[in-house]
Amino acid sequence: MFQHPQLPRRQAIQAGAVGLLGLGMSHLDRLRAEGAASFESARAKNVIYIFLSGGLAQHESFDMKPDAPAEIRGEFQPIATRTPGLQICEHLPQLAARSEKWSLVRSLTHPHNEHSMGHMVMLSGRSDLPTGFSPNGPKHTDHPSIAAIAGQVTQSVNNLPPAIMLPEKLVHRSGRVLPGQFGGQMGPGTDPFLLDCCSTNRQAYGAWPEYGFHHARGSENPKGLSFGLPSLQLPSAITKGRLGSRVDLLAELQSQQRGLRKLAEVDSFDRFQERALSMLADGKMSKALDVVDADPKTLDRYGRHVFGWSLLLARRLVGAGVNLVQVNLGNNETWDTHGNAFPNLKNYLLPPMDQAVAALLDDLDASGQLDETLIVMAGEFGRTPKISHLPSAYAHPGRDHWGACQSVFLAGGGIEGGRVVGSSDQHGGWPKDSPQTPENFAATIYSALGLPRTSYWHDLLDRPMPIYHGDPMPGLT
Repeated sequence: MFQHPQLPRRQAIQAGAVGLLGLGMSHLDRLRAEGAASFESARAKNVIYIFLSGGLAQHESFDMKPDAPAEIRGEFQPIATRTPGLQICEHLPQLAARSEKWSLVRSLTHPHNEHSMGHMVMLSGRSDLPTGFSPNGPKHTDHPSIAAIAGQVTQSVNNLPPAIMLPEKLVHRSGRVLPGQFGGQMGPGTDPFLLDCCSTNRQAYGAWPEYGFHHARGSENPKGLSFGLPSLQLPSAITKGRLGSRVDLLAELQSQQRGLRKLAEVDSFDRFQERALSMLADGKMSKALDVVDADPKTLDRYGRHVFGWSLLLARRLVGAGVNLVQVNLGNNETWDTHGNAFPNLKNYLLPPMDQAVAALLDDLDASGQLDETLIVMAGEFGRTPKISHLPSAYAHPGRDHWGACQSVFLAGGGIEGGRVVGSSDQHGGWPKDSPQTPENFAATIYSALGLPRTSYWHDLLDRPMPIYHGDPMPGLT
């Protein structure tokens, strides 16, 4: 885990005084200028990155193999979509009915079959593991995540964070924080802004409360779970006038704190605290983030569950000006279907994902924002071609980890609907043609954000590092 710098008591007291109400020492204008020096687009497009932690089985979703032997093809049947010749899983009927709005890449590949490694490469867009990589948790030497890079190099709109991760950071039920989600080499405090709606739940899997489950035991919704947002209201004793006075006070105190600016942890922490304060003072933002109490018709479409609430929240955030939202659909490696794969996917995983993603597509399309918003959906890897069974742990079979091939879902942001890029072999285990890498995947996202090929991010020592390590995935626009 990242550690805060240890400050002498006097400096700590000074820093606390400067941090009244959570307002930091630094100015957003300066930070934007530093982070956006190479950003050439007048207005970045938006990205919603839906991350399916655990690894979605390509055979049970977007790359079915109905003609393969039984131990390969599995139990589910393919259904037709609106696109002639394109079939997907029978348990994704709403997406099948909207195939003119989305496309697939069926040939994304990388060499890693372990969860932490897979998270590292798919969240950072780098196939190589960083020097000193540890599967047990994040390190300051890790590659920065795609979301963290977007947070550094794109400009914020309406004083919102440029990149937000929700509804929780990815933590294994053992307490192990999965690497790849954070700022890494960019320095402490450059992590994506976390909108923590679930307080890092490590008890339930899936789209609770309606679709909560346990991999081995089936339907399960532990008590006490709730989807809530940090309070976005100013304390009743603080008026906006008093808030302004304190801001003026902070401006005076700031001139006495030059030395603390060299502490990257504090400086970058301030960047988020200032934005959080702006959100506190904005009543419209509080309303936009109140998704649990959205109108009933909206909730009927998205679903009254963590998948639905999360994607509705993502939709509202990009509508308010956030450039990139990473939505973690399922903690505890929810999509890790080693066993009981078919009942769990059928009953708990595919239906709420199908419902919520379809509603997101409809909303963005109806508002005219789909052309400006790229939606990408992927996990850390796919699943093995051959079905396996661990009878000591599960009553029914599943599939193991498989980095060699996975399917990626894309929509909006200039993506033409109804297209399929690349293909896998007859067993869905290896790319047959047009193999794509995490670098190509990340380049597709950066391109959608309007970042030129000459863009750089900066590490803690302010050294420029190239953002692009590959070309955007071809054949989608």
